[in-house]
Amino acid sequence: MIRYPAVAGYFYPSDPEELYRMLEALFRSASPPEVPGRIIGAVVPHAGYIYSGRTAAHFYKLLAKERPREVLIAGPNHTGLGTPLSVFPRGEWVTPLGYVQVNEALAQEVVERSLYASFDVEAHLQEHSVEVQLPFLQYVWGDDFSFVPVVMLIQNYEYAKDLASAVPENVLFLASSDFSHYVPADWGREVDFKLIEAILDLDARRFLRLVEELKASPCGPGPIASLILWAREQGASAKLLHFSNSGEVNGDYSSVVDYAAIAFYV
Repeated sequence: MIRYPAVAGYFYPSDPEELYRMLEALFRSASPPEVPGRIIGAVVPHAGYIYSGRTAAHFYKLLAKERPREVLIAGPNHTGLGTPLSVFPRGEWVTPLGYVQVNEALAQEVVERSLYASFDVEAHLQEHSVEVQLPFLQYVWGDDFSFVPVVMLIQNYEYAKDLASAVPENVLFLASSDFSHYVPADWGREVDFKLIEAILDLDARRFLRLVEELKASPCGPGPIASLILWAREQGASAKLLHFSNSGEVNGDYSSVVDYAAIAFYV
């Protein structure tokens, strides 16, 4: 089963050489702080590279120092298609940089350990939140990794906890999410830093409660909460690597989307 790119030429270049040059430039522009441990996960943005790529590169530049391993990427379901907690079962995903193997054994393990996850393809065909992470991983690790794509339609605490309990310890867990959407920059920053504080405290319940109370608009609260719960079980710590918004690119600070890269490490 081959899953072809849905947003190449839109969120990132479809030409391999152009994409590689763009990634090179993004990595040159990133200067992430060091983390005192081994990276086990991250919150990473998934907008068009022109907007969120520099923030994402702050994480992936750190990751380039570590050995390749199995990856699970959990993103929100923007299309509404497919099952509530969708796991892509097998095959390969294609990007302009080549093919990435889906880890069938890990996908099977996640589904078997979860109450809600099921094998499903439909949710993934047009969804960008997982896809946009792959060229970054290919840039730092080549083809020396495999991954499991997970898309969450229901993003409450129950589903987040269920996914966290289904992910084994020996993977890199990436939660793909942007933060505030189409809000004034000052308001978005104030709200999102309250969410980020809860993330850094590894408090999933507070994070989800604040999303509701503050009427915040991160698109992937479920994947983030799941990562928090999973990382907490491993005794991890978290560190904010970079924060930005779309206004820094297009000059419009009246209606921005916010982006953050947050590393989890042990």
